[in-house]
Amino acid sequence: MKKEEKIASISTFLGFGSLIEGTVEFQGTIRLDGRVNGKISSKGGTLIVGERAVVQADIIVDTIIIMGEVSGTIDAKERIEVHPPGRLSGDIQAGVISIKPGGLFNGKCAMKSKAGALKKPVVSAPIPSVSELPKGK
Repeated sequence: MKKEEKIASISTFLGFGSLIEGTVEFQGTIRLDGRVNGKISSKGGTLIVGERAVVQADIIVDTIIIMGEVSGTIDAKERIEVHPPGRLSGDIQAGVISIKPGGLFNGKCAMKSKAGALKKPVVSAPIPSVSELPKGK
C-alpha cells in the first residue's frame, strides 16, 4: 500500500463567500473555499481548492489539489490531483496528474519531467495485422 504524502499545514485560508479578483501570490499552503478570478501563483506552494470553491484563473504552483471547480490553465511543477466532486476545465501540465473516480476533467493534458520540460510523445511502429504475422507450424 502506497503511503500518502503529507501536506504542510495550511498557512492561508480564503473562506466561502469571499471573492478575489486579480492576482494571488502565496508561499506555503493555501486553501480556497471562495471565488477567485484572475491569476494564482506560487514558487514551492500547494493550492487546495475546497469543495465549495469556484476558481477561474491561470495557475502556476508546485501542487494543486482540486475538490471544487477550476477553469483555466494550470502549470504544476509537481502534481495535479482531482478528487470528487472536483471539476477541472482547461489545459494542464504537470509531472504527475491524478484524477480520482468521481472527479471530472475536460481539456488538454501534457506530462512534464521534474526538470519542467515537457516529455516528447512516444512514437511507435504500426501494429501488424493478423494476416501479416508469421504463421506457426
